[in-house]
Amino acid sequence: MPATADDSTLALQRLYHWEATAPDRVAFTQPLGKEGGDRVVDYPWGQVVGEARRMAAYLKAQGIVSGDRVAILSKNTAHWMMSDFAIWLAGAVSVPLYPTLAAGTVRQILEHSGAKLLFVGKLDGWDHMKPGVPAGMPCISHPLSPAEAKASYPGWDDIVAKTAPLQGNAVRPADELCTIMYTSGTTGAPKGVMHTFGAFALAVQQGLMRIPLEAGSRMLSYLPLSHVVERALVEHGQLATGMRVYFAESLETFTHDLQRARPTVFFSVPRLWVKFQQGIAAKMPPAKLDRLLKIPILGGIVKRKILHALGLQECVFAAGGAAPMPPELLKWYTRLGLRLAEGYGMTENIGASHITSGRPEEFGSVGRPYDLAQCRIDPANGEIQVKCPWTMTGYYKEPELTRQAFTDDGWLKTGDKGAIDANGYLHITGRVKDLFKTSKGKYVAPAPIEDRLVMHTAVEACCVTGANLGQPLALVMLNAEAAQQAAEAAGRSDLEASLAEHLKAINETLDPHEQLDCIVITGEAWTVENDLITPTFKVKRNRIEERFAARYEQWEGTRKKVIWTT
Repeated sequence: MPATADDSTLALQRLYHWEATAPDRVAFTQPLGKEGGDRVVDYPWGQVVGEARRMAAYLKAQGIVSGDRVAILSKNTAHWMMSDFAIWLAGAVSVPLYPTLAAGTVRQILEHSGAKLLFVGKLDGWDHMKPGVPAGMPCISHPLSPAEAKASYPGWDDIVAKTAPLQGNAVRPADELCTIMYTSGTTGAPKGVMHTFGAFALAVQQGLMRIPLEAGSRMLSYLPLSHVVERALVEHGQLATGMRVYFAESLETFTHDLQRARPTVFFSVPRLWVKFQQGIAAKMPPAKLDRLLKIPILGGIVKRKILHALGLQECVFAAGGAAPMPPELLKWYTRLGLRLAEGYGMTENIGASHITSGRPEEFGSVGRPYDLAQCRIDPANGEIQVKCPWTMTGYYKEPELTRQAFTDDGWLKTGDKGAIDANGYLHITGRVKDLFKTSKGKYVAPAPIEDRLVMHTAVEACCVTGANLGQPLALVMLNAEAAQQAAEAAGRSDLEASLAEHLKAINETLDPHEQLDCIVITGEAWTVENDLITPTFKVKRNRIEERFAARYEQWEGTRKKVIWTT
């Protein structure tokens, strides 16, 4: 396969292809929520491209010219995708923002990118984000925008109704800038990753060699389209194949949305795969499930019922990424008859570096690199370095940061530590900068320990830390159900005993210097708003340290195995 994208695979060419060959095929299925009477609307390709053409003509009439940046601030909807198409058709560059950002970050990205216009879509916290929009910035509201945004800005439907469509099939070459995607900021201020149309096309073509997407496939879009994996797999994957994309309405309706879509391909972060598992455990004790699965005929019925309840009964390819997938979790789903593949990559290489097939021999690894990707380990510090022809052109307006992101011979520095085994599988062992040294002079890699901790049904998120302590400790955020249980004395006692037993079992698998002194239950939820996690649910270790480090020695001195904080 050539290391450059064929023109026919580029995003706009694919858009024109579906407009011409499948105008009546449904592209998007969008739930309208309670305000829309809980109805759903189907958007066929002809309407999708038609509305995008009209919006593109409007953008050009507002003075948007080739290369201008136009931002999108919205949860995933059909109009998010149509806005992106319109931006491309108008010759502009899209700048997607996470729909959970604080106002300060919204302002930082809009000002740094030089965005000329902002699409405001479906949002839960618009009142808190609006102060981040620079005064005088032109905005356009989507049909599912908050009422206040609809009242303040020109609306999509009105614009489309009054504007003639952009004519012709304008072409954007492979080396032209497609988008600037700002990183979620685990290592500091978000950086604007620049990707071309050719990079996305080539990465997706490589992905399709291992991920079974085709015209008849169905996907549920719910992870932020501002995240590179959702952007590549759902948006550009749909352009490549013509598959049908369903959108989720809300967390409360997620199960129903999933059952409606019955996705044939489903991608999620490990946190949600764990939540699914915990939900099943709440309805059926794990010991009972284990017994039932061992009974040949009955076990098959149980598996089908569970997958049907999840809406995954027709799923032929399931995957996780963005954080490590605990091997025990992968084994659990394999027993249900659902193999979970694990992908690895960065915003800087479109999330397309490695992926497994979900076979047991690959558990604990992220598999082998894609055919056109290369991987090596820096012998000096164990850092994983990769080289792909779809790697970013650089960080927007940040030449020095761009230079620092690459080795002198052009390999992308991932910041992850790892090892390549005899079968060529890559194993992630932690972050280069996450290693910490205890007072005994021994280094601890937190990630493998966290993989075990999060397998407890009460744990929502965790962080292993303890630089300069005698032993490391674990900070834990409980999930909503466990937090409610802990509010009652009897429930807290049972939960504490269970967590202490979990801690003991984990410590038995660790070297003496790695063994955890205690589990600390933080009373405060870890959210995007309080800056303890990123919009993609990654824990911000530096923020955790800032928030809790002053109390580490106090906790270490209590000699309790489970500590509750307020």
